[in-house]
This record gives sequence, C-alpha cells and structure tokens, in this order.
Amino acid sequence: MMQRMPSPSDDWPLRTGPQLLERQARGSLCVATAAEFRARVAASGLKAAYRAIDVVVAADAVFTDQGSLLLSLGPAEPPIRLRELQLGGVAALVGGGSADLSFPIGGGLVEPLRRSGAQLLTALLSGERLPLSALGEGTHLQPRLELGGSLGLAQIGMARLLLHRGIAENGLVAVSSAEGLLRTSYGPLLGPLASALYSCGGAGSIGLCMPGLGLLGPGSPVLVGGGVGWVVGSGSGHNPASRRQPSGHALIPGAAAAVAVDLEALRPEWVRSCFFEGHGTGLMIPIAAPVPLLNPALARQAATGPAELEAPVLDLAIPRRIKPCLGSVSYGQLQQGHFQLDGRTIRCAPAHSPRLAAAAAHELVAQLIDGRFPLQLPLRPLSDRAGWIPLET
Repeated sequence: MMQRMPSPSDDWPLRTGPQLLERQARGSLCVATAAEFRARVAASGLKAAYRAIDVVVAADAVFTDQGSLLLSLGPAEPPIRLRELQLGGVAALVGGGSADLSFPIGGGLVEPLRRSGAQLLTALLSGERLPLSALGEGTHLQPRLELGGSLGLAQIGMARLLLHRGIAENGLVAVSSAEGLLRTSYGPLLGPLASALYSCGGAGSIGLCMPGLGLLGPGSPVLVGGGVGWVVGSGSGHNPASRRQPSGHALIPGAAAAVAVDLEALRPEWVRSCFFEGHGTGLMIPIAAPVPLLNPALARQAATGPAELEAPVLDLAIPRRIKPCLGSVSYGQLQQGHFQLDGRTIRCAPAHSPRLAAAAAHELVAQLIDGRFPLQLPLRPLSDRAGWIPLET
C-alpha cells in the first residue's frame, strides 16, 4: 500500500532557490550526504529530517569510456594549420580550427600502446610533458608543415574534459551466460552466471536521489573530480521515458546528462585512467551534485533506501543491441555481495568506487556550507527527447 505523500498543509515548509541562496550566504545552510540524510530519517522520521536539512548531496564514481579530452593550442611561429597530430603517442582528431584537438577517452585497445585521451589526461594532471609531433596542410597564411617538441598543461591554452554520459539515472547488473571469462566494459565476468558486476551505487547516487535528473539542466554546476564543472545538456543514451517505480525512481538506465570541467579545476588524485582487457581504455572520476529539498516529494525520493531501489540484470554474453533481461535485483542485495537469480546464488561486486563517491559527497558538503560551490536551480530542464535512437541500417 502506498503511503500518502505529505503536503504543505501538514506543516511541511516549502523552500525556494532564493531562500536557500540566502541561507548559504548567511552561513546557515544545512547540508548532509544522502547516507546521512537516510540515517536521520531512520532515527527521527522523514518530517523531522526534512525540516532539519536543506540540501542533500549525492555522488557517483563510475567507469566511463564515453568522453573526450578537448585541447586548444596557441599559435606557432610560423603558423601551422594542423592536419595530423600525436600527443604522447595518441592521435588527435583535428577540428575545424587550426589547433582544436579532441582525444577520445575510450579506445586504446591496440597493444602495446593501450593509451587514449584518458591516459593523456592523467599524465597532464600529474605534471608530465608529453612528446608532440604534427604535420600541417600548408597554406599561404599558415605555411609551416611540421611541428615537434613537448607539451605540458601549462602550455595549453584551453584544456577541458567532456563526459558525454557523465551522470546517469540508474545502472545495470552485468552477468554472462557463456562458459568461461567474458571481458566487458564493466570488467571480467565469469560464466555461466557465476559472477556479476553492478554499475551504479544505488541509494546515494545522483540519479536515484534525483529521479529524472529533474534538478539538473544546461549550466547546472556539479562537482567533477574535485572541481566545479557544469552540465552541458542531455547525455548519451538519455532516456527520460524509462520504466519507473511509483516513487518516480527509474527501473532501468534512464535520464542522462553530459558534463564538462576545465582541467585546471581537477584534483589529480580523483582522476583515474584505466584499461579493461579486451575492451580498451576508460576513466574513473567522481561526480557529486546537490539535491535541494524544495518540497516533501523530493525529500521522500532522496530518503529511499537500497532495499527499495532496483537494477535490471542483463546478459552481456549476447552480442545484440537489446540484451536479455534476466530479472531485477535490489541494491540492498547487491551491497551484500551476492544475490539470488532463479534459485542460483551469484557473487557480485561494484563496477564503480563507493569510496571515491563518498569522498566527493563530503567534499561537496563542505563547499556548499562555506559558499565555495554555487547553489543554483536549473534555468531549464534537460530535454524530454530520447537520445537512445537505434540505427536501423
């Protein structure tokens, strides 16, 4: 039986963005992580917790290969119009401008290099100078044909990380029905149905504290790798019309947001490049976002616990666009390290970092309280147009 949703007439005060900004300016903004808020709800009830906390902080720290390292180089003497360029042994995609470069975060599967934009990113953040070699097209105004040397972050005019699917509303539980080891973008799976990896942190993740990503829109500030970044717009695979629980929480990967951050804002210890055998390179980076508790409905959604949230179990051994769904499992079960599926016990592990996500959440709490992080409601929501459109060719 569904519980009645509290209303303002029940003495649940509504909040507005300007009120929260005023409290932040006065130093009286009350902020808690999602885990702390749920603990307060368990101890004193939802109403008392809602009245005590203004903003909940949610966070994720997932692996991704959906992103780009964007660099813009300054002018050379004599000028060069780039045709090809390699930085640290990784080939760039040269843009329309004479020095606009893009390095995909994913890729790098070919041995022995095993490098892509992810490895370039961590190298630049650590202070390395990377070997640079380039060829030019040769024009009257840009006659130079070759460029060589080395490049560090201090010599790059604009350096930005763009994550095409930086925030997603829910994740999945990956299993394999095939015999032996299956190498995937989440890590290795042992089959048939002997191990599982789950890609979302569940309760406390941004998308499951904020169903539909309804408090995010283009320009919304988020904490990315320890620095202030921003939402660009809807992300890769954006699916706002996904199946949902009565509470509004997505039952499958739903809405998604793309985020960006300048490299100078990133903290190197929070940015991890990685390599998945059989799949290629990727990046782990924590992202945290504020969830302003404007009304009781938002508070109830943010207070939902792991036992009440579910993720689909998908068989990744089938090389098809639509993977067979073998059922669903609660995050409460996943966090125990095993779950039951058709009478079989399957061991599971996170394909993300709960420790990094918790650290990012606590960092954002501190920045919100002392005013270093801009608290801002979205000027417009994410698009309601689905971004998950299959190629029928």
